[in-house]
Amino acid sequence: MAEEEEGEGIILFLMFLFADGLVAEIEKKITEAFEVFDRESNKTVDVREIGCIVRSLGCFPNEAEVQELIEKMEVEEPGGFVHLENFLPVVTKVLLDRRFRPIPEDVILHAFEALDENKRGYITKEELVKHLTEEGEPFNQEEMEDMLAVALDPETDTLHYRDYRKKLVVDETKTFPFNV
Repeated sequence: MAEEEEGEGIILFLMFLFADGLVAEIEKKITEAFEVFDRESNKTVDVREIGCIVRSLGCFPNEAEVQELIEKMEVEEPGGFVHLENFLPVVTKVLLDRRFRPIPEDVILHAFEALDENKRGYITKEELVKHLTEEGEPFNQEEMEDMLAVALDPETDTLHYRDYRKKLVVDETKTFPFNV
């Protein structure tokens, strides 16, 4: 009986060490990503960079979800800065909980097919601009220009979505935090 309890105690201790090591590794990666955007090297980032930082860590929240995260980070003033000490616990929990996972390839394909009303296998530039600026979570002008520059076939000004979807798919086995 005593040996059994001792064995359970060792297992719990090892689980604690593993979890502690995992948290330390996650916090290290978060800090590294944060520092890329810390232009003043004062452990703060512009609140507008939060979505980019979180996405660079392999999580893909929409803008409403980014705003929810920001609310948890105690931003000093609207449009202000976020301190690493406020950012770290919120994003550590996101990564440990595996929130905001990438969208699977078949879901991306179905979304493009829904936009392709004529079932041609492509979407015109005009159709794409209309859908991405007028429906759902609209793209701003800069996001739209960036997307069009990468997504459109320069000769036909169309998006061949069966090919393009492969560029949007994230291999979870190669992205953090899922490979820690």
